[in-house]
Amino acid sequence: MLKAYQYRLYPTKAHTTVLNRTFDLCRKVYNNTLALKRDSWDYDVKSVSLFETNKELTIWKQDYPELSSVYSQVLQNVQVRVDLAFKAFFQRVKKGGDKAGYPRFKSFGRYDSITYPQMGFSLDVQNQMIFASKIGKIRALIHRPIEGTIKTMTIRRSCAGKWYVSFAAEYEPEIKVHSGEEVTGIDLGLTSFATLSNGEKIENPRFFRREEQALAKVQRRLSKEEKGTPERAKRRLIVAKVHDRIANKRKNFIHQESRKLVDRYKLIAFEDLKIKNMQQNSHLSKSIADVSWGMMVQATTNKAGEAGSLVVLVDPKNTSQLCSRCNQIVRKELSDRVHCCPFCGLTMDRDQNAAINIMRLGLQSPAAKAT
Repeated sequence: MLKAYQYRLYPTKAHTTVLNRTFDLCRKVYNNTLALKRDSWDYDVKSVSLFETNKELTIWKQDYPELSSVYSQVLQNVQVRVDLAFKAFFQRVKKGGDKAGYPRFKSFGRYDSITYPQMGFSLDVQNQMIFASKIGKIRALIHRPIEGTIKTMTIRRSCAGKWYVSFAAEYEPEIKVHSGEEVTGIDLGLTSFATLSNGEKIENPRFFRREEQALAKVQRRLSKEEKGTPERAKRRLIVAKVHDRIANKRKNFIHQESRKLVDRYKLIAFEDLKIKNMQQNSHLSKSIADVSWGMMVQATTNKAGEAGSLVVLVDPKNTSQLCSRCNQIVRKELSDRVHCCPFCGLTMDRDQNAAINIMRLGLQSPAAKAT
């Protein structure tokens, strides 16, 4: 299986200049490839394969000598991205979506990563450096070792001006035998980030809400600057740094809490929530985006494999309305925070009642029975 490792890069000014130039040349190849595929279909009703675009690339190198300053496989990977973008577009069309999203051209500064798919790169852990062909050696913070065989390297520029390198490594994980026998159901919410079936709660950190005033302040300053001026570029970078800070806090929180769960529980059940549909509620959309339920489920699932745990997703229908003791439907509004069953007299926290129902459904799932 593949595992990704991300490290912070610290390029010099000379490296930054070369990287930005490389990114812009890749952007132009991306746009040219996209135009080639689009025009071929519009005028000749003919699809252009990846092999054919690679042949065109050799001609472009003759016409534009500056492309020789970019490693050949990096340019080929750019065309692979265009090919994958069209395949994803056609899949969305087949599914019948109203907004399939035709692949778009990349404007200046909007192409922010390059990939070395096979060779042309190396990692020097001892000296805390990476080597990228046509770019050179760049200092990196290698804070943890890589397990397995490195397959690809990707250099990325964040919107806040930070640089990162990611390695995809192929390895055979050592599946641990989980020492715990506990199981849990987790009800994800907004009042509390999560409520476990035993009544424990994980508080909602509300990272975006806490930074909202600071973000509004820097956005107001940005809006006052004229477009295209250096002052506006500086203000835009400040806004991006605030967003980056919020995202990093959220990511750190998610990874810490998901690690606690997989180390403690052998079976973890979540609701299979349709988060995009839930965000259509204009009153709750900002809070739902801030809480990042999908990221939590994904991070827990990723960690569960090696930890010897199992994550199952269950149907969320009536998990909040069903009484966990007598299985009778007890209707509630969102404002009703306590479950009071008129049939069996059970009174408990609404979210804990839902978490117990989720745990029961998780134990009944085919994946849980197979273990």
